[in-house]
Amino acid sequence: MRGADATGAHTAHTAPTDAPRARTTGGTALTVMVLAVGALFVLAPVGLTPRGCGDLSGGRLCVAGPIGGTGGFTVRYVRHGAGPGPSVRLGYQRKDERITAFPGWFGTSPTRSGRAELSRTIATLPGECIRGLLDHRGRVFVTEWLCS
Repeated sequence: MRGADATGAHTAHTAPTDAPRARTTGGTALTVMVLAVGALFVLAPVGLTPRGCGDLSGGRLCVAGPIGGTGGFTVRYVRHGAGPGPSVRLGYQRKDERITAFPGWFGTSPTRSGRAELSRTIATLPGECIRGLLDHRGRVFVTEWLCS
């Protein structure tokens, strides 16, 4: 009585299949490694924000200059996208371990070809920090602090 047990009830009979089995040794490790590397590319930031800069929704604001002496400082706004940009007021703010100073303004500049930039000579002391400021319609945006 093929397919039936001693009581006469039929039992499920599965024939062995000739289908190939998945490899679980070297292929699994390679698959895991490919997925991990792919995840790094997906999760990696588009680009790191440079020192002394701040990313805004409409562009990037940066300050550059020599901290700890007298030198030229530049505040630069680079706008994302094409077309004419707004006129913006550009400036800076300083701090040390005791106080954060009031803003100092370089002036107002139109955004031409996606950029607005103003410079001025500023004397800074060792241990001070400075950050760039952008004022547009009464709303002030700042960079990260640039410290010596």
